[in-house]
Amino acid sequence: MRIGFDAKRAFNNRSGLGNYSRDVIRAVVKKKDDEIFLFTPKQNQSIFNISDARIIEPQSGIDSMISAYWRSFSIVKEVDKIGLDIFHGLSNELPFTVGKPVKKLVTIHDLIFKRYPQWYKSFDRRMYDWKFKSACQNSDKIIAISEQTKSDIIDFYEIDEKKIEVIYQTCNHRFKTKFTPDVIDRVKVKYRLPQDFLLNVGTIEPRKNALNIVKAIHQHKIDIPLIIIGRNTAYAEKIRRYISEFGLESQVTILHDVSNEELPVFYQMAKIFIYPSTFEGFGIPIIEALYSGTPVITSEGSCFSEPGGLHSIYIEVGNIDALAESISNLLTDNNRRQLMIDNGLEYVQKFNTEKVTEDLYKVYSLLMNR
Repeated sequence: MRIGFDAKRAFNNRSGLGNYSRDVIRAVVKKKDDEIFLFTPKQNQSIFNISDARIIEPQSGIDSMISAYWRSFSIVKEVDKIGLDIFHGLSNELPFTVGKPVKKLVTIHDLIFKRYPQWYKSFDRRMYDWKFKSACQNSDKIIAISEQTKSDIIDFYEIDEKKIEVIYQTCNHRFKTKFTPDVIDRVKVKYRLPQDFLLNVGTIEPRKNALNIVKAIHQHKIDIPLIIIGRNTAYAEKIRRYISEFGLESQVTILHDVSNEELPVFYQMAKIFIYPSTFEGFGIPIIEALYSGTPVITSEGSCFSEPGGLHSIYIEVGNIDALAESISNLLTDNNRRQLMIDNGLEYVQKFNTEKVTEDLYKVYSLLMNR
């Protein structure tokens, strides 16, 4: 097969949609069964550098200057020239002008902007809605990254559920690797890490509720450091103001510059991973923690039980007292922690790269046999 991918996020986004795009592309390239074409308005090889795939970039001046136009419209010229069998939009979008005989597949990650419009600017909501809905309607098949996302696609866009396949995400192999004591010690010294700590990873924004963790350990006097890792935002500054107001500088650390190579070491060192988000499409940090052998406390509802399984702890969103109680209980119950670690490692194998790739190729084969 000749498979094309919208690879903009793979080359230009260090987290989230970028991670998903890179994981899928690497898995398909590794099979060495197909010709792979990566469509991107520009390359950043410091983020993604891959061989065994042909990279397609805009050629004309206007396409280079207006990359969104190229991705949505002009790209069809390259698709026709190559003679693709399948075009896979990895991040919620498809070109508007790609038609038969190319089979069109899109991965939809979430429709949070439909559920919680107050978190998005008006223009962004309208643009996302236009692109996502069009991709769902014009695709031959849709991949939803969770049952929650599948349900939202059906509810908000009235798409026939037979058109949608749920294929879970995996995570980078680094989170599945046990690091040596020397590597752990280097990271520990570099970031001046304590022996034991709680960990939160993700975009530091109101939806993720990292401030609630700070409030829980402060208000309930839980004596363990907390490390929050994520991009600097206005919400991060709000957390810093709370830290300063109550003198928590020695207990709470916010880091913004942790590399993808170092991040898994934090997971493996942490006593508990805490992810009290309001809503997600999948919640990939949860499986990163489970692969790392770290017990997880996360939220009730949304998709969280899908990556978290039966043995993670689920709390009501915004319930700081319940969050504090769960942290305290887990810190003092070593037997339960070990049970959560063991069962979490067993459960998370369903998200292995091999399983995800197998499920993906079932969809590709289904499309080609239509």
